Amino acid sequence: MSRFLLPVFCALAVLPSVSSAAENNAYHLNQGDRIAISVWGEDKLKEEVTVLPDGSITFPLTGKVDVLGLDSTAVEERLAAKLEKFIPDPQVSVVVTGTAGNIVYVQGKVLKPGTVPMVGPTTVLQALSLTGGLDKFADKGEIKVVRNKGGAQQILPVNYSDLMSGRDMSTNIQLQAGDTLVVP
Repeated sequence: MSRFLLPVFCALAVLPSVSSAAENNAYHLNQGDRIAISVWGEDKLKEEVTVLPDGSITFPLTGKVDVLGLDSTAVEERLAAKLEKFIPDPQVSVVVTGTAGNIVYVQGKVLKPGTVPMVGPTTVLQALSLTGGLDKFADKGEIKVVRNKGGAQQILPVNYSDLMSGRDMSTNIQLQAGDTLVVP
């Protein structure tokens, strides 16, 4: 009998780590993203909204709600807490319908400078590939990522020669929404 229970206990032991891994991979909202919000049983509380440049949304009965950097579950909880004043035990649903805010900027001497939408995790080499690669006048030794971190700008150097040779991939930085990849 214990032979049959062991796999069950092992499976149960893994569940918390699986759910926490899923939470870490949840999409976090950026300015410009769109979300559809609905409250179960409340037909008038159904709306699609855009995350404003200040990181907030507005929704009936709740007013302004800060959502920048939150995942959909956290937004549901935040809205439900504000709606409890008006609706007993509100069941809020938040669905991300557009990720226009999930972009990086690539400027300088690449073939197609501009914005690059990130549909998944995106590294420096991937962003350069999406912009057509470096032009022949690019300074490969001065490529950098400019990242806004808590209101201050952080400069992250990229060693393009090491990346292309495969010697050292440590500067193949995973980009974050709002990063600017500069190729002088």
